[in-house]
Amino acid sequence: MSGSTTPASSTVPAPLSAELRAQFDALRAQYPAEMKTSLVLPLLHCLQAARGHVTEADAATVADYIGMPTMPVVEALHWYTMFYKQPVGRHVVKVCRNIACALRGSETLIGHVQKTLGIAPGETTADGRFTLLTVECLASCGTAPAMQINDTYHESLDAAKVDAILRSLP
Repeated sequence: MSGSTTPASSTVPAPLSAELRAQFDALRAQYPAEMKTSLVLPLLHCLQAARGHVTEADAATVADYIGMPTMPVVEALHWYTMFYKQPVGRHVVKVCRNIACALRGSETLIGHVQKTLGIAPGETTADGRFTLLTVECLASCGTAPAMQINDTYHESLDAAKVDAILRSLP
């Protein structure tokens, strides 16, 4: 063994626009200095809202801004499913596949959405309108099957309801 080590992350921080820096500063002002690591998720959300997705370079930017190692921010980026690591469509369709939804037909629903949109989970339509994702749980077990489109929940679904919802989107 040579004894050399490689850095935990060699990702170069992405540049921040003046507008994003102002948003970061406004968020930082809401937290006590000793709680700066609590800014990780709000800052990642801020970047995603501005850019549509968050990269490891963005995680490095957050770490650099906060003054902490990059790896814990990268780990948070990959742990939380609400962060998109690649560009997504205008409408992100998340269909729950957890046990309650599965017992009430979510697998059939996922297949229907795939056929309707012409994409598989993890893909985006060619026109950039829809991204389809399957998620582990939308916490709507009593009204399964459920899906979330952007920030709106839809529950007690069947194919006809899904079709109506998808047709209603711009």
